[in-house]
Amino acid sequence: MLDESEWADLAPFLSSMVAHVQDYREKTVAPLADALKLGYEQPALDKYFELTGFRESNVNALWHHRLSQHGPACPSCGKLLRTARATRCVECGYEAAVTR
Repeated sequence: MLDESEWADLAPFLSSMVAHVQDYREKTVAPLADALKLGYEQPALDKYFELTGFRESNVNALWHHRLSQHGPACPSCGKLLRTARATRCVECGYEAAVTR
């Protein structure tokens, strides 16, 4: 997971990738699958590796590696809850008592 400082370093690479893919498709009228074969994702993947030491192969996964998009750690298993408002952990099933 990336904190906001790390995300600020990675986000321009992801934005650049999207811009390159869009530009290529507009100029060539190529399908998305063709544009994705050109390696525009590699700078973003390399930057993620530089920041984390983990070699991610799916560039789409990077969009979900922003810590601020997740909730706190589950009190039972320690995994991050999916959202800040989540009351149930999808990893272990722990469910917090909801008071109304």
